[in-house]
Amino acid sequence: MRSSHPRARTLGTAGAALLLTMATTVTAGLTSTAAAATEAAKATTAPSRDGPPQPEPTLTDAQVDKAVAALDATITDLMHRTGVPGVSVAVVRHDKVVYLKGFGVRRTGDPAKVGPDTVFQIASLSKPVSSTVVAGALADPADWDRRVELPGFALKDPWVTDHVTAADLFSHRSGLPDHAGDLLEDLGYDQSYILGHLREEPLAPFRASYAYTNFGLTAAAEAVARAKGVSWEKLSQDTLFKPAGMTRTSTTFQAFQAAPDRAATHMRNADGTWSPLSVRDPDAQAPAGGVSSTARDLSRWMRLQLSGGTLDGHRIVPAATLARTHLPEIVSSQPAGPTGRAGFYGLGWNVSYDDAGRLRLGHSGAFALGANTNVTMLPLEQLAIVVLTNGAPAGLADAAAFDFFDTAEHGKPTADWLKLFSSFYARSEDALRSPTDYAHPPTGAKPARQDSAYAGTYVSPYYGKLTVSAEPGGPAGQGLTLSLGPKPLRFPLTHYDGDTFSFETTGENAVGRTGVTFADGTVRVEYLDAGPGHLGTFTRGR
Repeated sequence: MRSSHPRARTLGTAGAALLLTMATTVTAGLTSTAAAATEAAKATTAPSRDGPPQPEPTLTDAQVDKAVAALDATITDLMHRTGVPGVSVAVVRHDKVVYLKGFGVRRTGDPAKVGPDTVFQIASLSKPVSSTVVAGALADPADWDRRVELPGFALKDPWVTDHVTAADLFSHRSGLPDHAGDLLEDLGYDQSYILGHLREEPLAPFRASYAYTNFGLTAAAEAVARAKGVSWEKLSQDTLFKPAGMTRTSTTFQAFQAAPDRAATHMRNADGTWSPLSVRDPDAQAPAGGVSSTARDLSRWMRLQLSGGTLDGHRIVPAATLARTHLPEIVSSQPAGPTGRAGFYGLGWNVSYDDAGRLRLGHSGAFALGANTNVTMLPLEQLAIVVLTNGAPAGLADAAAFDFFDTAEHGKPTADWLKLFSSFYARSEDALRSPTDYAHPPTGAKPARQDSAYAGTYVSPYYGKLTVSAEPGGPAGQGLTLSLGPKPLRFPLTHYDGDTFSFETTGENAVGRTGVTFADGTVRVEYLDAGPGHLGTFTRGR
């Protein structure tokens, strides 16, 4: 979720690392540990001569059965409270699918029901799926630490470019700013352009800073695919989806759109109802947020995860390369207080520990344009749940997972998780909006200059060309249009005060109205310029 980067998009393809860490801190008694990073995983429960005994499973079958039995009522209640149109859920325990069910409708206004085979966009839940693909493509855990080589991709510091690895990029410790590249995607730039312009982003200290970056992870995944001589789509299909029998899972938007049984994405209207208002094409960041799948397919993936890379008696992913993905690589959040504990990020996974030293693996996914998902695994207990929804983040997916594990551990939920998660998402969204109310100019606002003072072409090394055009014959400052992106996108400007205007942002990372200020041959677009490099200041072309 949100980091120190001021323009971080907390909902767009959100991994929700901070969100999960916060909740895990509150529910320290819920978590459990992963297997060791080699085939000798079963040895983790044996006493160690070098330290205390490893944790042992504590959940009984009866406890899990009670939690499973409560799921119908839990999901129904959460859907009633949020209005989210459709949900699909799978639970795995001891290599068996013990719950698999759909709820609600695929699209509002259409009676078609959600089922276990309904295809959902899973947003940032794509990250642990993609780290599984990479684990399957590597022969040794040390291969995660090989330098990333991808034509056109570089970081601002040449030394970091020469040393950054797949592990660095999959764990968000490369030094790239939070969500670097996401706003380029919103403007319509393709993957090649975005990866080729990350070199313009200033870097935080390498391997000492955590910042969630969809396109850093994407670069690493694409580099692994290129080294194998195939596309990311083919690597994913050949390495994981086909061998694991994940027949309805894909990495392309085209495949999602072609699925006859698919869940439309929905956004909440002002009156609380939900409508399929937008379509999200995440192909540019396919490894980070572009996977579409079903509850049934993901139940097979969870079985593979919990069994250390095998499924139905067949080895699909090497145990050691997969186990590496479950280990902490970087501190992702500091303890909230003296009794709290740090959160970590592994390779595509949020990683956290409880008071007993047990480890919990999880990830959320969120598209502001209409999807919210959650996967949570307790490998020591051989227990996992995945929750898929076709609505923008309202807290349902995360709350359902936490309610489930609360019920298994304590017999009932220990908190109103929906209230917690929904308020967190809402606060995070509000925090991104400009502090200036551009809809209401100040008293005594200064008039705009003549349109010719603003019209022209401006350039940013990062965002490319920005054009301001004027409709002839209108009042000064009343007929200006700003154009951005390769297509380009056109935004009518509304005058605010003097040389400051505003427009309504659009897309996955929309933040409401944002300011546009002209000064000395430059134009600053507020929400594009909020990052550490101030890349959203454009200079008039000559």
